[in-house]
Amino acid sequence: MRKLWLIFTQTVTVLLAVYFVVATLQPSWLNRASSSAGTVPVLQAGATSSVAAPAGSMRLAAQKSSSAVVSINTSKVVAQNPHGNDPWFKFFFGEQNQQPQTGLGSGVIVSSNGIILTNNHVVEGADEIEVVLNDNRRARAKVVGTDPDSDLAVLKIELDKLPAIVLAAPDAVQVGDPVLAIGNPFGVGQTVTGGIVSALGRNHLGINTFENFIQTDAAINPGNSGGALVDVNGNLVGINTAIYSRSGGNMGIGFAIPVATAKSVMDGIVKDGVVTRGWIGVEPQDLSPELAESFGVKASQGVLITGVLQGGPAAQAGMKPGDVIVAVAGKNVANVSEMLAAVAALKPGSSANFKLQRGDSALALDVTAGVRPRPKVGAR
Repeated sequence: MRKLWLIFTQTVTVLLAVYFVVATLQPSWLNRASSSAGTVPVLQAGATSSVAAPAGSMRLAAQKSSSAVVSINTSKVVAQNPHGNDPWFKFFFGEQNQQPQTGLGSGVIVSSNGIILTNNHVVEGADEIEVVLNDNRRARAKVVGTDPDSDLAVLKIELDKLPAIVLAAPDAVQVGDPVLAIGNPFGVGQTVTGGIVSALGRNHLGINTFENFIQTDAAINPGNSGGALVDVNGNLVGINTAIYSRSGGNMGIGFAIPVATAKSVMDGIVKDGVVTRGWIGVEPQDLSPELAESFGVKASQGVLITGVLQGGPAAQAGMKPGDVIVAVAGKNVANVSEMLAAVAALKPGSSANFKLQRGDSALALDVTAGVRPRPKVGAR
């Protein structure tokens, strides 16, 4: 019995000595052993990590969504001057630049069959569009359709095994929620920046016709346009579109199109090739006490009509300049953005009831909505 006890104590002593030597000279061996024994690898969007994310990290959100965010390279052939080869023209004006114009942006794969959401201004006027995936695969993209009013475009690529991002529920994001902006700023490669939702429902910015932006302080720079704004679960909450900047770089104020708007536009484009919106042919303006007094209107809330298109749907229904639209199809409107959204939601050819204030009188008109004309291409 004593002999067995001596053998046991000697064995323990040797093992402790070995442990002490290893811990002193090669501590990484012990860390590697404990990591492989105590941590289950997590697979997210094709990446394997055996290191648990620290508290507060948004690593899993980035891993889940980043593979669905792509870089978009565009090129546009420069129109050649018909006198470009004339020696006298070259003498006075020099050699003309014949190199194609190139552009850079980002996009988000929203369907495994190759549907990509991006900004209209990223692909507008492009002759060739190349999409580069996060795994370095490349493909030529074709434009399924565009919607300049919301600055959205839908592209299509033909590749196998495409990762698709998960769309967040409408109105799932609130002010103060942490978010990540993913894109390819300045062409340096895919970049993830973090911040919070600073505000919701931003409009009157003069960026798009229909504005309902998510504002974020996550760094967004040139090249991020069309990229993804995702929540802590890696789900898409918006399409990064614009920045407020005096220098051209990030100043902590970026804007993204909400996922509900993006999905609605995408569904219309995929189904019909275009987005069809209602239209009544008026020039609206936010009502102010000064305007109300100037037009002699006894209304404190609504949208003032300063012009009515001759022969348009509103004119045919009897609407006049100076009228104040108070409600559209039973929905109260307090500003131009709300009125435009309510009118755009009307089905062309259908009749909707408009509540108006004309001077001292309240009245109602039934207006048959037309199809909103496509905007003319202009400088953004």
